[in-house]
Amino acid sequence: MAKVICVTNQKGGVGKTTTAVNLAFYLAKEKYRTLLIDFDPQGNATSGMGVDKAALEKAYEPDSKVPGCSMTEVMLGTIGLLPVIQETKYKNLHIAPTTPQLANTEVELAKDKQRFTRLREAVKMIEGNYDYIIIDSPPSLSLLTVNGMITAEYLLLPVQTEFYAMEGVSQLLETMKLVKERLNPKLKLLGVLATMYDKRTSLSIQVLKEVEKYFKDKVFKTTIPRNVRVAEAPSHGVPVGAYDKFSKGAKAYRDLTREVISRTQK
Repeated sequence: MAKVICVTNQKGGVGKTTTAVNLAFYLAKEKYRTLLIDFDPQGNATSGMGVDKAALEKAYEPDSKVPGCSMTEVMLGTIGLLPVIQETKYKNLHIAPTTPQLANTEVELAKDKQRFTRLREAVKMIEGNYDYIIIDSPPSLSLLTVNGMITAEYLLLPVQTEFYAMEGVSQLLETMKLVKERLNPKLKLLGVLATMYDKRTSLSIQVLKEVEKYFKDKVFKTTIPRNVRVAEAPSHGVPVGAYDKFSKGAKAYRDLTREVISRTQK
């Protein structure tokens, strides 16, 4: 069965989507059948994989006669995951795309009996097709994020090595604890990833030490550096490993992927 990893942090701008995209890319490069589920209504993982998000969004225009086919329909229960999944240009890597319309489903889901488990039930139907499923969740503690936690076996928590790095983390961990106790006993913290790390600054070094003090051996040995290639890759609709495989950012995500494999294959 697939190893399901939810990449999450309620704080935005910490490298969550970048991590989900590049982890999925390198897992596929390591010959693991990988599915990336874009579960963030911003849809950055969708465009970051080169999917034409504008074409998907046309289905939600008022006079459109084209049926929607994204994570919105999956969460509304009108279709399963299989019709939504698209191949990417990369071998072994598929994506379940999303559009901003996904944000509207939370209102409709609020009264649904399956509001917490809709994603889990959808994933169960297809997880035998994959070795890894990566969920890119929204930067908030929303109903969508809780769905991701209930579906996953592991949480991967990116934390930027800047001021307020730990802001909101305790609340996120409390939510994780509640989900584990009540809805998903198999959920565990896979690891904490230091992002935007600059070893030349005392701030980055200090923040990393604080993160290591708090999370101890849960912190990945790999850190993700500030790297212009990592920042540029999404605008070209590709992971950094496809944009510049020799960059420091690409090497860091390759190293992270090997750590993730090591931790999940025990």
